[in-house]
Amino acid sequence: MSGSALEDLASTGAALAHWAAELPDDPAITCPSGSRTFGELEDRINRTARALRRRGLVPGDSVAIALSNRAEYAEVVHACLRTGLRYTPVNWHLTADEIAYIVDDCEANALIGDVVAADSLRPVTRSTPLVTSYLAVGGRLDGFESYEEACGAEDGGLVDGRVLGSRMLYTSGTTGRPKGVVRPPSYSTGLAALTTAPGYAARSGQRNLCTGPLYHGGPHGYGLTVPLSQGIGVVLMERWDAATALELIEQHRITHTHMVPIMFHRLLRLPADVRRAADVSSLQYVLHGAAPCPVETKRAIIDWFGPIVWEYFAATEGAGASCSSEEWLAHPGTVGRPPTPDHIRILSDGGTPLAPGEPGEICFRRDEAVTFEYFKDAEKTRSTLRPGGWASVGDIGYLDADGWLFITDRTAEVIVRGGVNIYPAEIEAVLLAHPSVRDAAVIGVPDQEWGETVTAVVELEQPVEVEALLAHCRERLAKFKCPTAVDVAEALPRLDNGKLYRHQLREAYR
Repeated sequence: MSGSALEDLASTGAALAHWAAELPDDPAITCPSGSRTFGELEDRINRTARALRRRGLVPGDSVAIALSNRAEYAEVVHACLRTGLRYTPVNWHLTADEIAYIVDDCEANALIGDVVAADSLRPVTRSTPLVTSYLAVGGRLDGFESYEEACGAEDGGLVDGRVLGSRMLYTSGTTGRPKGVVRPPSYSTGLAALTTAPGYAARSGQRNLCTGPLYHGGPHGYGLTVPLSQGIGVVLMERWDAATALELIEQHRITHTHMVPIMFHRLLRLPADVRRAADVSSLQYVLHGAAPCPVETKRAIIDWFGPIVWEYFAATEGAGASCSSEEWLAHPGTVGRPPTPDHIRILSDGGTPLAPGEPGEICFRRDEAVTFEYFKDAEKTRSTLRPGGWASVGDIGYLDADGWLFITDRTAEVIVRGGVNIYPAEIEAVLLAHPSVRDAAVIGVPDQEWGETVTAVVELEQPVEVEALLAHCRERLAKFKCPTAVDVAEALPRLDNGKLYRHQLREAYR
């Protein structure tokens, strides 16, 4: 089937109906909580769509999905797409107040929740007045109907969907309350336009491993909806574990996967004999993004997996660049080249374009394809706008003379010491290169003389003297960049999409 024909099917929410007819007995979703063939998944999508309609939902209504990585997540998503509903994935690890905020803010008319988050979901029913239907997946939950019983009462034949549904993702909320990001109807496949096609071929035996939580944009798109729309089965990890990922790659002959840099780091920290024994020869395409990847980590992963590693730079709001392994090896540290020369511009604080190599605010051109707004927050939307039709979401970086983009940090995370900007990501990369460091975060701590001093917080793989870590930094960094203190923590406040809740660390030290 041609690529354009598949794009047309995906745009109408009919791709899975096509593959259910073509590949009814092929595995669509494989996971511990229950697997589906394409035929079974299609049947369940139609049942879910009818169950939502029976509960009064009509095109334009909103559905909040607080589900773990399981087949029902795909059923609800595609039922919404097929019946004109707007769906919002919700991080089920959040507290009751945080979940209620998103459910209320996205104006959800239905909430479909996972019993694994029962303690957080029960109180939500008392603080979300717009919700008229609560459905529980995976068992019984007070105040919720049974999703299984609701779908079981419906017919699995193809629903007569006429209006395409949509997705509204919320930002990670690493610097404050998360916000819903609204994209125009013309924005169809999210980041797909910014990266190389992953080379899917139905009936080829390809399988995609979804390593991250589906409520985040990368795993949701590249780990689930994109491969399914191409007739490629998905293996869902319930939670990330480096050793388990290697086992699944070998067991299912995984060909495609999406990861984040901290996953690379965890894989490389596995014992050498475990890595040597792992059969990763089936891998054809490994995509990564979401956070800066240290040069040494990226080079080591390419050495291990081969030149099949692709990187992208993007945010929920937009922007974009991508590069292949070969391109990255020729320009170590780059996150790629923008799709067009005028797609990204580097601006100073005053809005002046900066010369190649000068770090500044990464701005992307706003047009019909990449524009966005924050749901019900015009002021926050305006705060992203820059003169001349540009917008920024707070990333700092530079373009080199050949147009390759390099990320240094985020505006909110830059440390200003004695009037000099220091980028935490650079120091974190140095610390992560030490064999005793499992994870690292660098923050600025208020200081009366210097404004801020550099403090590092690390998780250790094995015991090591703090002075040894400081010496490691002094050998590799300019003196003014080196941490003045290194503290050891049992665990850093890292989101499961690889991003740090850096503001939590800053608040603790303030």
